[in-house]
This record gives sequence, C-alpha cells and structure tokens, in this order.
Amino acid sequence: VQLQASGGGLVQAGGSLRISCAASGFTLDDYAITWFRQAPGKEREGVSCISSSDGRTYYLDSVKGRFTISSDNAKNTVFLQMNSLKPEDTAVYYCAAGNSGSDSYPCQIIEYDFWGQGTLVTVSS
Repeated sequence: VQLQASGGGLVQAGGSLRISCAASGFTLDDYAITWFRQAPGKEREGVSCISSSDGRTYYLDSVKGRFTISSDNAKNTVFLQMNSLKPEDTAVYYCAAGNSGSDSYPCQIIEYDFWGQGTLVTVSS
C-alpha cells in the first residue's frame, strides 16, 4: 500500500509542470487526496485537495487560477497541473490520502492514512 509522487523537476518562472500521485494497494475513490508542499526553512502547507468521490476541489489562495487538481480513478492517480509557476512555488511536493469522515467537508482531514515520498519542484527566476 503506497502513494508514489512523481513528475517534479526544474522549470523556468512562467512555465508549467504536472506532477502525479499514483496509488497502489488501495482505491483513491474512498479518499480525499491533498497535495502539500514544503519549501526549505518553511512549514509544510496544503496546496490543493480533491475529493475523489465527488470531485470537489480546494486550493490555497496563492495558487488559485494557476494550479488545477484532478483525478483519474481508472488510473488510480491524482494530478496537479501547475501553470504560471513562480520561484516561490519551489518546494518538495507531497501527496497524502485521508478521510475527513464528513461528506460536507471532505478535505478537512485531521490525520492522513497514506503519504507519498515527495517530488521536488524547482522554479528558476
């Protein structure tokens, strides 16, 4: 049972990158998936979340309009499309799967069940 994050890399400011979070050993349909990021010297922050059961999405204010989260349940994979990247987006991006226990607030998760290993996104100025 694991989550595998991939797709990170080096991109110039203004560029785009798509990172993936593939699940094995369990079905993403049953979980909400959150992308977190952690930049050097900073605390981890939640970037975006998707409720795989109904597709509701949530975004950190600073990435709204630039990032898009989506899920392909047939591939058991969640994607984060990142456009108009900025140097401040540079971080290790992690995906995590969990359940809030609430249909109304699927992304208000206290404790995550599974974590991916992280993928590094570097945006050069």
